[in-house]
Amino acid sequence: MGRGKLRIYLGAAPGVGKTYAMLSEAHRRVERGTDCVVGFVEHHDRPRTEVMLHGLEHVPRRTLEYRGAAFTEMDVDAVLARRPAVALVDELAHTNVPGSRNAKRWQDVEELLAAGIDVISTVNIQHLESLGDVVESITGVRQKETVPDEVVRHADQIELVDMSPQALRRRMAHGNIYQPDKVDAALSNYFRPGNLTALRELALLWTADRVDEYLRQYRGEHGIRTTWQARERIVVGLTGGPEGRTLIRRAARLAEKGAGGEVLAVYIARSDGLTAASPKELAVQRTLVEDLGGTFHHVIGDDIPSALLEFARGVNATQIVLGSSRRRTWQYVLGPGVGATVARESGPDLDVHIVTHEEAAKGRGLPVARGARLGRSRLLAGWLVGLGGPALLTLLLTHVDADLGLANDMLLFLALNVAAALLGGLYPALASAAFGSLLLNWFFTPPIHRITIADPKNIVAIAVFFFVAMSVASVVDLAARRTHQAARLRAESETLSLLAGSVLRGETTLEALLERVRETFSMDSVALLERAGGVEPWTRAASVGPHPAARPEEADVDMPVNDRLALALTGRVLPAEDRRVLGAFAAQAAVVLDRQRLVDEAEEARKLAEGNKIRTSLLAAVSHDLRTPLAGIKAAVSSLRSDDVEWSEEDVAALLEGIEDGADRLDHLVGNLLDMSRLQTGTVTPLIRDIDLDEVVPMALGGVPDGSADLDVPETLPMVRVDKGLLERAVANIVENAVKYSPEGVPVLVAASALGERVELRVVDRGPGVPDESKDGIFEPFQRFGDAPRGAGVGLGLAVARGFVEAMGGTITAEDTPGGGLTMVLTLSAANGEDRTSPGTPARSSSSDSDASPAQAVS
Repeated sequence: MGRGKLRIYLGAAPGVGKTYAMLSEAHRRVERGTDCVVGFVEHHDRPRTEVMLHGLEHVPRRTLEYRGAAFTEMDVDAVLARRPAVALVDELAHTNVPGSRNAKRWQDVEELLAAGIDVISTVNIQHLESLGDVVESITGVRQKETVPDEVVRHADQIELVDMSPQALRRRMAHGNIYQPDKVDAALSNYFRPGNLTALRELALLWTADRVDEYLRQYRGEHGIRTTWQARERIVVGLTGGPEGRTLIRRAARLAEKGAGGEVLAVYIARSDGLTAASPKELAVQRTLVEDLGGTFHHVIGDDIPSALLEFARGVNATQIVLGSSRRRTWQYVLGPGVGATVARESGPDLDVHIVTHEEAAKGRGLPVARGARLGRSRLLAGWLVGLGGPALLTLLLTHVDADLGLANDMLLFLALNVAAALLGGLYPALASAAFGSLLLNWFFTPPIHRITIADPKNIVAIAVFFFVAMSVASVVDLAARRTHQAARLRAESETLSLLAGSVLRGETTLEALLERVRETFSMDSVALLERAGGVEPWTRAASVGPHPAARPEEADVDMPVNDRLALALTGRVLPAEDRRVLGAFAAQAAVVLDRQRLVDEAEEARKLAEGNKIRTSLLAAVSHDLRTPLAGIKAAVSSLRSDDVEWSEEDVAALLEGIEDGADRLDHLVGNLLDMSRLQTGTVTPLIRDIDLDEVVPMALGGVPDGSADLDVPETLPMVRVDKGLLERAVANIVENAVKYSPEGVPVLVAASALGERVELRVVDRGPGVPDESKDGIFEPFQRFGDAPRGAGVGLGLAVARGFVEAMGGTITAEDTPGGGLTMVLTLSAANGEDRTSPGTPARSSSSDSDASPAQAVS
């Protein structure tokens, strides 16, 4: 069973006729014998729409009650059981009533499609999720019901139902859309001509983009390379030079002449990364393109004309805008240039515009000499070997009585030529070849000490030596450059790999990333600068190193990330090839900054959510647990103040006891609330000192009934490092919680033992126990597992106990009691020192033996 097909009627506003068009299509399909049913269609009391519903089968709706009112929604199960070929489902962005099968109607539609049922639906352009902000800025109304763009984009068919604003307003005025009492308000608010025109434009442009996607897909599937001039797409070729801004503005003017024109700026970089484009200028041009409504693209290609034409044909461009060449006249002997080549190879389907500018024919500037990369010392050594080496060799050979022959002399000079190429590059090697040829001719070729050469064979030998020397020098220099590039690219790849790995693992903070930039490029300081807008002052988002730059203009190197962020480095000026890696660091710094802010915002949101959860739970719990003892106190006081009844001494004592019990319960409840407030705000500061457990635990049993707890704390236990007051409160809460759930007549056991450097206090009850999946949840605020058979509380006791224990550096966990029940294990740090070994029996007592004041905590 395949997936069903989705057809959507898209409109610019309510009333354009989407539902009417959908119902018309349904009648056409029924007439052709298609099994078509109405899953959900709302006619909104529009007579013509209601008439169109006649003759179509309706699947009964599902009725739901919400807040005392009855609502009807599409019955997805009924439609699935009916299994029609086509289902009509109106209002795709509709939000279902709580209690429905899905939260959104488009999710209902997804279920029908997955079951193999074709669906026809409707949606307005303002309900697309990505256009929410745009629609709000136009109409002043925020759409609460939205549908994800991808749901609509993935529809098999999208049909635009269009109507002019004037016609739609006439339809509204005639009462064909809303009831007469709502017409005037609608026409003067949402259905204003400006609003309708803007919404119509949004619908037309969105549909046009969808058509472009279909067209690109079709051209790709059928291998069509020629341009189909359905709309003007203008590609601007950028070089990173200052003329780029002129070209972009010219292309924008060309695009404005044709409706729906689009500008695509493209910068093509060589794969070896040696193109000397200005990153700052490219960033400015990117911003300019985007401000003018175009897009910027970065493409890698060694053959610039071919890459540019390939890109233009790939995006179905109709025009290419290039600037006049900056090369000087003599440089045309090296080739016709990019503009001429693109114009020659563009073919009849692409128009090429050559735009003049102020930089035309002014030259591109000399390329960076390789010597600048080799360093001054190597360059000097190359020239010394290339010129001084042949001179010294000549001196040596002319003063040594050894006739090696012209061929051997040439090999010796060729060796010096290779050494010059290895050390200083191409130019010292070429100079060495020329100088060596002259020396060979003057000193070693008959007639000696004359420029002329007697033997024609020697002329050939000298010529061959010169060309071989030049060739060897070129090959050696090229190999050295490739080796240099390979080493550099390897270092860059290792750096970028390390950067990407650390960021993906979440190990890099912004400061650590900037420190890595400083170390990688040997800079004094690095700063990430940020500003709110194009004219706002710069501020430092983060910085490392002394005296970081406060503005990009103050830095030795600045790498713009976008119009709001820039990376500023001080210390030295970087060569052009280093800026590629720096650009990657700058982009990653922006990502890390955004991630840190998102993490901070998420943490703030989490804290706010926890605070809201606690406040909501507090209101829900306190509304009962505070009023219950207050009601008892008020009733007892009212009874005592009553003059109508003469109370006996026993009655008065009972009423006073009830008042005291209620006051104690209120005191316990307020104490726990205050403790939880202190824990939530982080104001709990324990006073840690060495304490004996047998001094604290008996005091904590004062709040439970006599005989409800047995104490087993050996006197030989080591002392523990705790806050006495916090530990007493924590143990009291744990014990009272255990007593609450323990069966009648079965006391709770409170036992302590020493385990290495820890002391464990166990509170064991024989109650119903807690499932494993709920053991962590019982320590959350306002959590109550099951129903407490005795006592009352808001579920704060264990939360306060865990907070106090963790504040003292201990832990508290819940375990199953063998034979049934729950055991709370409180683990504390033992004080430094040996266990006490004084003789004596373990301290055993019952809660009835304790004369301590009641613990001020209730779970």
